[in-house]
Order: sequence, then structure tokens, then C-alpha cells
Amino acid sequence: MTDVTTAGAFPLGGRSVNRMGYGAMQLAGPGVFGPPKDRGAALAVLREAVARGVDHIDTSDFYGPHITNQLIREALHPYPDDLVIVTKVGAVRGKDASWIPAMTSTDLTAAVHDNLRNLGVEALDVVNLRFMGSGHGPSEGSIEEPFTVLAQLQRQGLIRHLGVSNVTSAQVAQARGIAEVVCVQNHYNLVHRADDALIDELADIGTAYVPFFPLGGFTPLQSSTLSEAAGELRATPMQLALAWLLHRAPNVLLIPGTSSLGHLHENLRAAELKLSRDVLARLDVIGENNVQ
Repeated sequence: MTDVTTAGAFPLGGRSVNRMGYGAMQLAGPGVFGPPKDRGAALAVLREAVARGVDHIDTSDFYGPHITNQLIREALHPYPDDLVIVTKVGAVRGKDASWIPAMTSTDLTAAVHDNLRNLGVEALDVVNLRFMGSGHGPSEGSIEEPFTVLAQLQRQGLIRHLGVSNVTSAQVAQARGIAEVVCVQNHYNLVHRADDALIDELADIGTAYVPFFPLGGFTPLQSSTLSEAAGELRATPMQLALAWLLHRAPNVLLIPGTSSLGHLHENLRAAELKLSRDVLARLDVIGENNVQ
């Protein structure tokens, strides 16, 4: 059985969590909208993840909407004492499955209460303020007003810890001037390396970095170098891509998502992969050349 503790642990929201976590986004229907095709399978994946040592689950009430949080509650409530559930606010879903920014005080307050109700908790472990930005990348601009709203909700006892998502280094600094930031969740993987400097900045101050789309997102990573190296290690390319992220920096926490038990087990096994300097150097070149 895979031992996810092999990859080590890192502080998140006042607790130490295993660096291999789980992202619940794919438990909703196609396009992260509507119910899953197989509700029983979705519940089984959540329960198996926790049984295998996952103690960090990433979610949002705009997945579905409401679907993933309701699944998490059905599968895992009452929650294990060591489980950290990280959610995010900053958007709502349109009837056409569109993603609509929702950053006013009213929007954010309603979103926090939706998460509380659907997860069945009195306080949320960690809430990320998610900026829609441009595509899957951040856009410059002040985040003071919406982040201040979340800081006020934190002082009310509805949120324990705060994070930010899809942000620039300057926005992280601005947020840290308002309240403690325990994690940053941005687009990053073996190929998409724009946040290299930010990861190192956060490592220096002991802040977790959580890459979304760690396997490429809706367009999975593809590279002959990755495939060749994976074959040599008797691993899959996706396992190797996850293992590379774990080797990238000690503050990197992974949340690969899946709705399949088989893929869950495959992802978790990446925690045990040990990469030599030669393999790491070969993989680094992929990002430097931005080759997919």
C-alpha cells in the first residue's frame, strides 16, 4: 500500500499536512457543473483518499455548484481531526455553466456561508480568495477590498485561515499586509513555470504553494522526455510530473484531482518516487524550453 507520508509534510492552516493531497473539482459533472455520473464512485474516491493518508482536500462551493462540498460532507462528516479542507470564493456559476466573478462584500459573505452550510462546519479551515484573472493566469490590480472582507469574516470566527489564488507576487504581498496568508494556489506544473520565483519567495517565509493544474489541466502534459524518463522509472508520465513537483520545493503541496479510484491510487504512488539529479535535470529542461 502506498505511503503518502514518504513525500513529507508542510504546515497549512496551523496544522502539518501530508504534501500529497486531493482536489475535489473533478467530482462534479462535465465542465465542473452538475452532479457526477456516478455518485457512489465519487463518495468512494473521497473515502479512499482519506483512508490512504490524505489529510488535505481542496474544494469550492462553486464546483457544481455546491456538488463537491455536499459530496465531501456525505462521505466524510464528521471529519477526522487531522483533515484540513481548503475552499475558495470569488466566483459563482451561471445557468449556462459560465464562471462569473463575485467579489463584492455581499458576494463573498454569501459564499462563505454557502461553504459553511454545505460542508456542515461552524468555521472553515482555510478560504482562498480566487481571482478570475485572464484565463488561468493572474491579472495585476488591487486585492485590498475583497481580501479585507474575508479578513473581517475571519475575525468573526467563520474562517480560521486565509489564502489567495491566481495572484501575482505583488498581490500576495498586499494580502499579507492585511492578514496572514497561509497558502497561495496558482497555475504551475512541469511546463508552466511562471511562478518559479514566487515559489522560492514563499518557501523562504514558510508559506505553502499549491499548484493547480499540476498535470496540465484540461490539456494533459505531453513530452517525449517525460515519457522516456517515466518508462525508465517504471512509472507513468503523470506520476513523474507529480513527483517532480514534490521535488521542486518543500513548500509545494499537491492536490491532483480525479473521479476514479484507479487514478487516485496512481496519483498517490507519486509520493514514493525518488528522482535522481540526472532525471531532475532532464525534466527541468522541459520547462525551460516550454515544450509540451
